[in-house]
Amino acid sequence: MVGTATRDFPVKLEDARRRLPIVDELPPSRSRRVLPQARGEAPKPRFAVWELTLACDHRCRHCGPRAGKPRDNELTTEECLQLVAELAAIGVGEVSLIGGEPYLRNDFILIIRAIREHAMTASMVTGGLNLTQARAQAAVEAGISNISVSIDGLAPTHNYLRNHPDSFARAVSALRHLKAAGATISSNTQINRKTWRELPQLLELFAKLGVYAWQIQLTSPHGNAADLEHVLLQPYQLPEVFDLLAKLADRARQLGVRLIVANSVGYFGPYAHRLRGNQNTCGHFLGCHAGAWHLAIESDGNIKNCPSLGGPPNVGGSWREHGLRDLWERAPEITYMRHRSRDELWGYCRECYYATTCMGGCTSVSEPLMGRPGNNPMCHHRALEMAAMGLRERVECSIKAEPGPFGQGGFRLIREFANPELREMFGPVQVDHPRTTRTVDRWGIGREVAAAGACDDPTP
Repeated sequence: MVGTATRDFPVKLEDARRRLPIVDELPPSRSRRVLPQARGEAPKPRFAVWELTLACDHRCRHCGPRAGKPRDNELTTEECLQLVAELAAIGVGEVSLIGGEPYLRNDFILIIRAIREHAMTASMVTGGLNLTQARAQAAVEAGISNISVSIDGLAPTHNYLRNHPDSFARAVSALRHLKAAGATISSNTQINRKTWRELPQLLELFAKLGVYAWQIQLTSPHGNAADLEHVLLQPYQLPEVFDLLAKLADRARQLGVRLIVANSVGYFGPYAHRLRGNQNTCGHFLGCHAGAWHLAIESDGNIKNCPSLGGPPNVGGSWREHGLRDLWERAPEITYMRHRSRDELWGYCRECYYATTCMGGCTSVSEPLMGRPGNNPMCHHRALEMAAMGLRERVECSIKAEPGPFGQGGFRLIREFANPELREMFGPVQVDHPRTTRTVDRWGIGREVAAAGACDDPTP
């Protein structure tokens, strides 16, 4: 069946609520825990992130998927319910609905209920611009476990990045609506040059609002954000940022807010355990899980390895054509992370002490920067090692990002003296250019791509 959410589900939210089956109770949710694999067995996905629609009521300046309009041929309600059953069948423990903006599909509550009826945890990430009291109540009635509202800074910063004068106030109102409806509330924040100094004030606000958990992540340089070079953090800024994050972690514990450090925030510096000790028993980054333990779904049914990536290197194929299990077990774009080795690392990451565990950090950072995984300058340990040698690293755009969701360009990585006088005297010590993608050279370190010069950066 081929259709769109708009054609397939034109009814109002109130009518969708009436369609929710009346039940005495919903089954307990599974955990994300997966037992060790049997010999020759494909891993089971613990966590699925589902872009329910690309339609969005925000027009964020840093939006990776460049959300706004729905994709062509988004899944119908009936197809979504069938996909929920397949997610349960391959062992998923939690499904997180994202967008675009998931509540712009009035059937989002039917999908939440189906997730819960299949004993999976249902969560959601939202910008909250039009998350009304009625929508909040409907999501809780359907069985949502947690809703995270994206807030990227204090009001002026957040409103600038979200490109809406009332975005901050409405996001705060959304948290209050959700709390009043009985939901567990969280928030998530992107770290960039405009936001990082405002993180302590945000934490205090979240504690007052009753936020349970707060996820922080780096702004990835793809989609709209690839055109905002002045907003992106530079690698040499990470030591100062991580000094603040360590204090933030201590304060979060005092306030009873669970700080969650996303995979993009890394790696292996002196604060690793303070930042990640509440996330896994090792207390440090365990490598990229895209396509290994996590899967992602685009709103037209394409299955991919990571919710923050797109395009041919990451999309395994259409669920409508192949089905979920076959794509998860066999699509090379999805299985890539399960089979790569240190031979895929290059630059400083290949020689790093933590290489075998880290494997170049988060792919949603390294690939948009350098064209392929394997060399990730956004690393605390690496920045400290550079500083100890009197050096620093910075990135500058050299290939303009492609149009469309998660469009990637390329950045040159410049290693230079930390001392400004030496920088002026000697210039760069080393320059690494972006490399061919995995669609051109699937394995190995790829080949350098000719740079096209500076990219547009419309600084306000």
